[in-house]
Amino acid sequence: IEQVNSLREIQALRRLNPHPNILTLHEVLFDRKSGSLALICELMDMNIYELIRGRRQPLSEKKISRYMYQLCKSLDHMHRNGIFHRDVKPENILIKQDVLKLGDFGSCRSVCSKQPHTEYVSTRWYRAPECLLTDGFYSYKMDLWSAGCVLYEIASLQPLFPGANELDQISKIHDIMGTPAAKTLSKFQQSRAVSFDFPFTKGSGIPVPTASLSPQCLSLLRAMVAYDPDDRVTAHQALQHPYFREQRAAEKQASHGRRVTACFPERPVAPELLKQTWQMSTAGRKQKQPLRPEEGRPRRQGPACLVELPRLQLSGGTTLSSYASPALQSMFAPGADGKVPVLRPPKFMGASQKTAAQKAVKPNLKQCRLPTIGRRDGG
Repeated sequence: IEQVNSLREIQALRRLNPHPNILTLHEVLFDRKSGSLALICELMDMNIYELIRGRRQPLSEKKISRYMYQLCKSLDHMHRNGIFHRDVKPENILIKQDVLKLGDFGSCRSVCSKQPHTEYVSTRWYRAPECLLTDGFYSYKMDLWSAGCVLYEIASLQPLFPGANELDQISKIHDIMGTPAAKTLSKFQQSRAVSFDFPFTKGSGIPVPTASLSPQCLSLLRAMVAYDPDDRVTAHQALQHPYFREQRAAEKQASHGRRVTACFPERPVAPELLKQTWQMSTAGRKQKQPLRPEEGRPRRQGPACLVELPRLQLSGGTTLSSYASPALQSMFAPGADGKVPVLRPPKFMGASQKTAAQKAVKPNLKQCRLPTIGRRDGG
């Protein structure tokens, strides 16, 4: 079990999850008898290669921008967590409707791992020049080169550098990008025990996939496939590119909508609860902020103003009569001799029996008739 949990792909997925653009790992199944391991991930519709395979019409630039923005979001999240993918290609980019998620982290590596890395890594068509010209001296910037190749392939439905082998791959890169400067080649020569003697090629430049692509899209593409990794854009910088201005605005609006929904839920609240909450909050404010007396006036004790209760209007000459309460002598008062009487428990005489003193008391009650009080609102 420890060996299974120590696998690089499982560790990477657990570190990167949850993220809206990273494939979610649900469960890991390991069969001890056969030694087979299965990763149970969320179900997606297809990958980018299946989406563009056999298409005759390219995708709209709005959809391309939406997909590439999510891909850059996944790369930025991954690089911030100290991992780079090393195998970004259309087959490893999964989609479900308009949601894009990056998967297959079997080749991922820690950003802080010591160089040189594995020399043969990444699919050839999406391999960065530093991976082709060095003995494993490359960094997370290789993911941005691969993402640029994916951008071109989504827009044109054709791969940008379809090399047959490593030498042909370098040749195809130079045919489009041109021979790199001597300063750039000197960086690669320091990490590989070979000398480069490439014939000078000006380069035809990146062919425009379609006439409908905006200049901002081509600008981002050139920034992603810069030959020198030091000049190549990072995922965080790519997210700030003008090409993604509309995507950033939509994301900001969506996040604002989520905050508003959290503050004001759609579930209706009972009016009685709102009224009670308002009264409690009002009472709390009154307690926290007492009224200050005006200068020059003596401070009054008690309420600021007295509210007079409404008088009861009686019909005719009817008056309310009262009866006099009989004078009761205190049981604890000392007697004539100055001694306090001793209390004795009363004798139970039954519920229907009365003492002679109780029978002698006759209340002076007079009956009166109160007027009928009308109710409002039919209550």
